[in-house]
Amino acid sequence: MAYWLMKSEPDCFSIDDLAKRPKQTAPWDGVRNYQVRNMFRDNMKEGDLAFFYHSSCPEPGIYGVMEIASNGYPDPTQFDPKQDHYDAGSKPEEPRWLLVDVKFQRKLKRPVLLPEIRTHEAKLVGLRILEKGSRLSVTPVKKEHWDYILKLENAKAP
Repeated sequence: MAYWLMKSEPDCFSIDDLAKRPKQTAPWDGVRNYQVRNMFRDNMKEGDLAFFYHSSCPEPGIYGVMEIASNGYPDPTQFDPKQDHYDAGSKPEEPRWLLVDVKFQRKLKRPVLLPEIRTHEAKLVGLRILEKGSRLSVTPVKKEHWDYILKLENAKAP
């Protein structure tokens, strides 16, 4: 099993939106980054777990846990000109972009916000969201970092 952190802007799609979906499952669509596409294709597998991270908001941080509910498959939004993520260069016979389905597992007891995560940087060396200039919307998380962050949700908020 692998662990991931997946970012979404909560005004576009939040952990609460995922929880309200039928079967609490949704496609993680619209990713237009080759590194992430390759992770979807080569590394992310059904049954993996991911943190749901709210980004570009007043309180960025980890808000919940979700399960990867499918292996990577072509993102249909790339073929639809009416979609925000349409890609005229991508063809159904040679899709450029992939997605995975995600399933809500739970909200954290309390969000573990980025400023708090930064205070634990010594224990979280290598966690990609702490790296300067790291802007990927999906990143791998080491098991020891996963476990440490889950312990933080039980600690008193700073």
